[in-house]
Amino acid sequence: MENKEKKNLQKYWQKIYQKIRDITNLHEDTNIETTLESIKKDVEFKGANVWILFFAVIVCSVGLNINSTAVIIGAMLISPLMGPINGVGLAVGINDAELLRSSLKNLLIMILVGLLASTFYFLITPLSDAQSELLARTRPTIFDVLIAFFGGLAGIVAASRKEGKITVIAGVAIATALMPPLCTAGFGLATGQMKYFWGAFYLLFLNSFFIALATLLMVRYLHFPVKHFVNPAKGKVVRRTITLFSILVIIPSVFLAWNIIKESRFNTNAIRYVQAMQKLDLFTETEIINVNREYSSKGGKIYLSLIGKPLNERQIQFLQNQLAEYGLKGVQLSIKQTTGTLDIGAQTAFITNLLDKKDAELHKKDSLIQALNAELLKIKNSGIDEIQIAREVKVQFPEIEKISFSHSIFTDVHTLSQDTVATVYLIWKENPENNELIKKLEEWLKVRLNWEKMKVIEINE
Repeated sequence: MENKEKKNLQKYWQKIYQKIRDITNLHEDTNIETTLESIKKDVEFKGANVWILFFAVIVCSVGLNINSTAVIIGAMLISPLMGPINGVGLAVGINDAELLRSSLKNLLIMILVGLLASTFYFLITPLSDAQSELLARTRPTIFDVLIAFFGGLAGIVAASRKEGKITVIAGVAIATALMPPLCTAGFGLATGQMKYFWGAFYLLFLNSFFIALATLLMVRYLHFPVKHFVNPAKGKVVRRTITLFSILVIIPSVFLAWNIIKESRFNTNAIRYVQAMQKLDLFTETEIINVNREYSSKGGKIYLSLIGKPLNERQIQFLQNQLAEYGLKGVQLSIKQTTGTLDIGAQTAFITNLLDKKDAELHKKDSLIQALNAELLKIKNSGIDEIQIAREVKVQFPEIEKISFSHSIFTDVHTLSQDTVATVYLIWKENPENNELIKKLEEWLKVRLNWEKMKVIEINE
């Protein structure tokens, strides 16, 4: 019986495994001959491709210059940079030395054309400031490696299908972002800022290398026909060189990514620290008018500019001790306190800040007053003619001597929640012998006064 259950379980897992293989199978729809021809054709860089690249670089440079993401994406869609890079990966994957030489030569020409076009544009443009889109292309990280590698995998998988997926190829061109770093490198050359040039050029090289590596691996996985080396030892050298080169290319990007993570953590903790300190009592008569943060690998600095009543040494020491509580151990705190006569700008900022705080407090009080007025109006609107009700009570319940109507606030002693309830106070001529009379009175008052909820409280004189 146990053997039968084991066999059934094995069959079940085999079916699942087979289903997964069917879903993830890439070999079935691969068109090797067409893919080889297509990539080899895209490697060629002459005629129309030269002009398309030139125009795309100008468009991308304009987008970077005016900080327009939409323009940059448009430029990436029309650029022909992917061809030679895929050609390099394919050539190494199938051991085609001639294709490798052709791909590298055309890639070099493309880069030179791109640098010339972008440098030319940034030399003549009147906008010379580095925008955020430009600065983002000068600090390559391990995340760029992941984008390039998996984007390259998606690109070669799409290119190797019997029916080419144009949308996937376009998406890869956008995601891997080869065009912006090329243009940013031209910006660095045009403005003489070589740190921009080297950072952007390294990002371009990083993206190109890992797109080519992704193409190489996928070509091997899909069993493209490989030209075997006459000397097997040469094949081993090539493989080892590729592995070593990959590691050397990745190392700087990992270091840069770690620095960016540390800087982001520093800025987040610094913002939390300043917000928390502002809520302390020692800032009731003192205002923080400016905050600057300066990150460094040694820890960084936080600069606070204060106005109002100066803080004493004990208070400043307390602020410094609090840094460690917010993950800012080793960070220096620099406090500049304004004393004596203030300049007009500082006075204006201080008064404006105080007025904003007062406005917020007044707004809060106004809201509370409006809520209380609404509640009072609600009580007034539910007002009754007590004399008329008393006449009716005298006829319906002659046992009652006195009656009073009001709205009382009841507080739950456990939850401390409060509720306003319509309340009736009674004084009997003689205490009734049973509770039926009280229940009857409650039901009559609910109908007569249209009250859904009420309390009847008996008072003994």
